[in-house]
Amino acid sequence: MPKQKTHRGVAKRVKLTKKGKIKRKQAWNGHLMTGKPGKRRRRLKRSVIQDGAEGKRLKRLLGLR
Repeated sequence: MPKQKTHRGVAKRVKLTKKGKIKRKQAWNGHLMTGKPGKRRRRLKRSVIQDGAEGKRLKRLLGLR
């Protein structure tokens, strides 16, 4: 069997924490910031932990499990 390749697009967008969780940036943070309240802009700056079915899919794309 050939080796599993890492999905490079996912690898550039997510990081693994020490415990093996997937950390990613928030969506809706690219442009048109003037129409969004400051509280929302500050919240969107933070990164989030991706869990559930989507986290499983991202781990598989990274070649884990």
